[in-house]
Amino acid sequence: MYVLTIDQRGSTSDVDRVPELLGDLGSHPGVRFERSVGDEVQGVLQDPALVVDVALHALRSGHWYVGIGVGPGTLPPDASPREGSGPAFVAARRAVERAKSAASHVPAAVVAGSREHEAVVACANAEAVLRLVGGLVQARTEAQWRVVDALRAKSGAATEQGSGRHGLQKQVARELGITEQSVSRAVLRSGWQEEWAARPAVEMLLATAHRLVLENLTPGAQDGDDNRGEA
Repeated sequence: MYVLTIDQRGSTSDVDRVPELLGDLGSHPGVRFERSVGDEVQGVLQDPALVVDVALHALRSGHWYVGIGVGPGTLPPDASPREGSGPAFVAARRAVERAKSAASHVPAAVVAGSREHEAVVACANAEAVLRLVGGLVQARTEAQWRVVDALRAKSGAATEQGSGRHGLQKQVARELGITEQSVSRAVLRSGWQEEWAARPAVEMLLATAHRLVLENLTPGAQDGDDNRGEA
């Protein structure tokens, strides 16, 4: 499983943004997140594509640290993520703490629920590419996001995301009341096509990391497997 622990940045001097984030994530099919402690939310996912989607959504606003734990865990059916335990939950806690130390860059981290070298390296590779894609997402201007959001809404299937087809750009230009050249320029400068070209790479690296964690899990890896911790 993949456990995501997402903690609000600068919460002591900001409003509580947890309800807004939970509302946004609730629109993703198959995604269930809850407030865990304080200004932190936690969720459990099985699909690496959903992990990437949620992580990039949180990184977009610049208000969140994103920690991803990879590995086995225990969560009863229909239970709250807060009731989970196991290496993936412990790894997610470590990941979000490491994301905080990277706050001057892209605050996201991926940690293996195993200390085996191959699994650790695989998670480091996934983290590196996720941060690169997250940098594209965080660098977009509001004007670029208006274009990108409109294109994404019209693209439909994930295989069409980032295509920026001329017909779509023409529709978006008419919808937003701007020129086709402005839409084309926004697509180019936003890195939208690069983002969607790289997403499958992050997904593959996460899936590889997950497989290696499970293959290399040692009997003692469950030590300290509870899901409690300070935000």
